[in-house]
This record gives sequence, C-alpha cells and structure tokens, in this order.
Amino acid sequence: MQFTDLGIDTRLETQLAHQGITQPTDIQAHAVPTALAGHDIFAQSKTGSGKTLAFLLPAVQRVMKQKALSKRDPRVLIVAPTRELATQVFTQLRLLIAGTAIKAVKILGGENFNDQIKALRNDPQFVVATPGRLADHITKRSLQLSGLELLIFDEADRILDLGFTEQLKMINEQANHRLRQTLLFSATLDHAQVDALSRNLLKKPKQITLSAANEQHSDIKQTLYLADHLDHKEALLEHFLNQDDVGQCIIFTATRSDTSRLSEALNAKGFKSVALAGDLTQNKRLDIMDSFSRENFKILITTDVASRGLDLLSVTHVINFDLPKHAEEYVHRIGRTGRAGFKGNALSLVGPKDWASYLAIKSFLNDELVFASVEGLKAKFKGIKEKKPEATWDKSKEKTAAVKKPVFKRKAKPKKPTAPIKAPMNIDGDTPMRRKKKTEQE
Repeated sequence: MQFTDLGIDTRLETQLAHQGITQPTDIQAHAVPTALAGHDIFAQSKTGSGKTLAFLLPAVQRVMKQKALSKRDPRVLIVAPTRELATQVFTQLRLLIAGTAIKAVKILGGENFNDQIKALRNDPQFVVATPGRLADHITKRSLQLSGLELLIFDEADRILDLGFTEQLKMINEQANHRLRQTLLFSATLDHAQVDALSRNLLKKPKQITLSAANEQHSDIKQTLYLADHLDHKEALLEHFLNQDDVGQCIIFTATRSDTSRLSEALNAKGFKSVALAGDLTQNKRLDIMDSFSRENFKILITTDVASRGLDLLSVTHVINFDLPKHAEEYVHRIGRTGRAGFKGNALSLVGPKDWASYLAIKSFLNDELVFASVEGLKAKFKGIKEKKPEATWDKSKEKTAAVKKPVFKRKAKPKKPTAPIKAPMNIDGDTPMRRKKKTEQE
C-alpha cells in the first residue's frame, strides 16, 4: 500500500519521500483514511508504530484543504504528556509543513511564558503543548479554543498517569462544540481512566486496535542478565558497551542521581556519554536531546523521563541498568530501539532489588524472558525463591462430628458386714427379754 491509496495530498507525499518514508505503517493505514473521513478515533498502537504521522498527516491535510472555522483561534491542538514527546511531535510537524504558509507553535512548561504569548498572537494554525502549561494559558486567556477544529491527545494514558485529568477537562470544555473532531491515541485501551475520558471527549468514535500493550516487539531482541551488586552491574555494562555491534545506546536508571554518577564513571573510562534528568532546565534538556540526535554522544543515560518521546533510528541498544517499577514502562523503554522496521536489542540487568520488578514484567508480558550470562562475569545470585504460603486450618471445612466424652462412674464402696442385732438380755443374762403384747384390756 502507498500513501496515495490513503488519500494523502501529493504535497505531503513529496515531504514524506524527502524523509525516506514511502509506505504507511499499519496504524497509519487504518487511522489516516478514518480521520480524513471526519470520524473521531480511539486508537491503540504499540510504541514505534508510526502513530505520530497517523494523526499529523490528516491534520496537516485538513488545514491545507479546508476553510478555517475561525481566523484567530488555532485550528489544531496536539496535547502530549511530556516535553520530550511534545518536542518530537513538533519536530515532525515542522518537517511536514516546511515550505508552506502554515504556522505552528510549541507551548511547554519551563519556557518563557511571555514569549509564548507573543507566539500565540501570531495566530498559528497548530499548537503543540503539554497539558499543564496549556491550562495556564487558557486560565490567563492568552489562548482561545472556541474555533478549534481538531483536538489530538497523544499517549492519553500517560497524560492521565501524570495527574492531568482536570487540565484535560478544562481543554475539552474550552473547545466543546459540535464541529470539533477528536483523535485519542493511547498505548493501552485497557485503562479505566482512558475509557472514562474517551466517553466524555469522543462522539461515536471508530476504535482502532492493532496490538496489545503487552505484545512482544518482534524487532527487539530482549535478554536479561543476573547481577550480584552495583559493581557487578557496572562491569557488565562496560562489557556490553565495548561490543562492536553497539551504535547509539540509551541506558535507563532508577534515580536522577544515578544518571549523573554513571555518566561521570563512563566518561572517565573513555566513553562519550551524557546524562538527562527531569530536574534540568528545559533549554538544557533540549540541548542534550539535540546533541544526542546529532550523534555527538554515543550514550544517553536517563530515567523514565525519556522512555517516551525519543524517536531515533540510530539507537541500536537499550540497557536497563535498573528495571522500572511499573511493568508498562519496560515496554516503553525498550521501544526506544527497533523502530521503523530496524532491529534493536534490549538488555536488562537484574539484581536482588530488581527481582520484584522482573516478576511483574514477566507477568505483564505473559511470556518467559531469556536469561543469559557473560563468561567471567557470571552472577552468584540466582533469583529469589517464592515463599510457600503457610498452611492454614480452615475450620469451616472441619468435620465437627460430636464426640461423646466417656463418663467414668465411681465404683460404690463395699459395705461392711453388720453384726445381727441381738435382743436385750434379762437381768439374769440368760434369756432375751421380750416385750409383752398389749392386750385389748390394757
């Protein structure tokens, strides 16, 4: 199938061809014609499936070909959960609208608020935003949504997990009119809050489900390695990074402090690494992401802040130095490699502190994960055996047959033989005395 078969404008096809994109992915093949037909969409697709273009292509074509409802209000609003993901969407959008009169603005937290107001006054057709800063502009009345035509939520499950439910309600109320079309994309549809949100936002939506959230990614080889302690993990990491097949690599750690510590340790050993943490300023984070995308660094060390939003074809390996607490994040982490048909490798180090996370991931994926070992770096740790539940006595199932206690009767003591009562003797002592019977006369 070609993009022409989806009804895409030839100008957009040309832009895609310049990027080396000639055939649509499954999610694009299903979502693009449905969106062009004007239907609301409730779509689920795994990470790395090309869903960004699945909503950008119909959005750009709408702005190109249809008359605007309002001259001043933005026509398309795209809401993404994190700054990194919003930046990725905005970058892809800029490539599609290059050489056209279409204007786009990015509204993110951590950037200058007044500069954003000035940009919004230029009447952009597209606004790409994170929910928190977007809500601030709505409250300050620097952004009006009454003329909004297309509302798009990217990774709605993540937006809700980050606690932006009230902001989404505000956005919906500000653009609540019958002509609005809404596209909702989520990594999983099996999410109570996402389901409730879809009922409030969407009107007779077309549901698109291509793969389950826990479905194994066929383009990613997953391997786990047991580790005894922190030093053992660092030795394994150094071994992997020295392999010839490693291109760019993303390493995930548990905490912000670990990113800096590990980056300094690797740089001291001659590796070119950079740390990305959530406490950095927005400009610093963008600089790091840009430098990594330009391959100025071979290794990016980060927390889950970058588990969504990085779309880099040169990433050959993802290494989980620490396993994530939530099993769903494992899927998003390893999804940073093996994108757009390329093959990728996901290596995970499992120590005693990671064992509970490993069991959760194994259960979530519903599959046996492959363990391997490195010669000379084999672990003594073999996993934690599950404790057998203690046997409990269920009294309700106990047969309570009445058992009569034996009654012990005391034996009666034998009576002592008594001597016969002798009649009293007379005075002489020879003849027993007898009472005289009373006569009738007496």
